[in-house]
Amino acid sequence: MNITVKGLNTEYIEQGEGTPVLMLHGWGSSFEFYKGIMAALSDRCRVVAPNFPGCGKTDTMKEPWKLEDYCDFVLEFMKAVNLENPILIGHSHGGRVILKLAAEGLVDPQKIVLLDSAGLIPKKTLNQKFRAKSFKCIKTVLSLPIIKNYSGELLDKARKHYGSADYNAAPEVLRKTLVSLVNTDLRNIIHKISCPTLLIWGEKDTATPLSDAKIIEGLIKDCGLCVFENAGHFAFFEQQQRTIAILNSFIK
Repeated sequence: MNITVKGLNTEYIEQGEGTPVLMLHGWGSSFEFYKGIMAALSDRCRVVAPNFPGCGKTDTMKEPWKLEDYCDFVLEFMKAVNLENPILIGHSHGGRVILKLAAEGLVDPQKIVLLDSAGLIPKKTLNQKFRAKSFKCIKTVLSLPIIKNYSGELLDKARKHYGSADYNAAPEVLRKTLVSLVNTDLRNIIHKISCPTLLIWGEKDTATPLSDAKIIEGLIKDCGLCVFENAGHFAFFEQQQRTIAILNSFIK
C-alpha cells in the first residue's frame, strides 16, 4: 500500500485488527524484517509498518533530514492511517525516533518495545577516533581551493575507505542525514518516558552496543531488558521465534 506523507510517496503494510501497533524499521532497512512478527501479532493487533524515506519503495527526501523531521513523518503517517496511541516497536533508527517522540510527549503510547535501538552516542574506540580524525584531515586538504577541482575522485575513495557501510551505501542526501542522526544524543530526555518499555538486545551488537541498552534501562522508570546471547544488531530477526514469544507476553 502507498500513501503520501510529507509530500513523499510512502510505502507501508498493514495486517490484522485490534490493538494498534506501529513498527518502525532501522536505517537502510525496511518493513520486510518485520513480516514474521506482524503475522504473529495480527490475530489480536492491527499492525502497521511504513518504510522510511529512501527505503523500500518510499521516495527519498530532497533535502537532508534531522531527527525532528522523522518524528514529523511518523506523526503525519499515524494521522493519515488513523492510528491512535499505538504500541510502538522500533529497531535501531526506528527506536531512536520512538525515543524522541515519547520523551518529548509527541505521542502517548500504551507500551514501547526497543530492538537494539539507536539514540545514544557511544564512546568511540581509539581506532574509531583515529579514523574519524584522519578522514577529517584528508577532507580538509582535498577541499583546498588550489586542488578542489581535481580532488573529487580522491575524496570519494577516502569516504569509501573511512566511512561505514551504511554511510557508503547511501546517496548524498542520506549521507548528510545519517551524519546528523548519529550525532544526536537523547540520554538527557529519555528519563521522561513513563510508559512500560521493553528492550530486546543482541549481546554481540556492535552498532548499538549492549552498554547502550543498560543506560536506557536505567533512565526509564518502567523498563525491562532481554538480552539475546550470540545475537548481533538484528537480534529480533536472528532469534525471531524467541522475540515473538516475548512480545506475545508483553502485548496481551
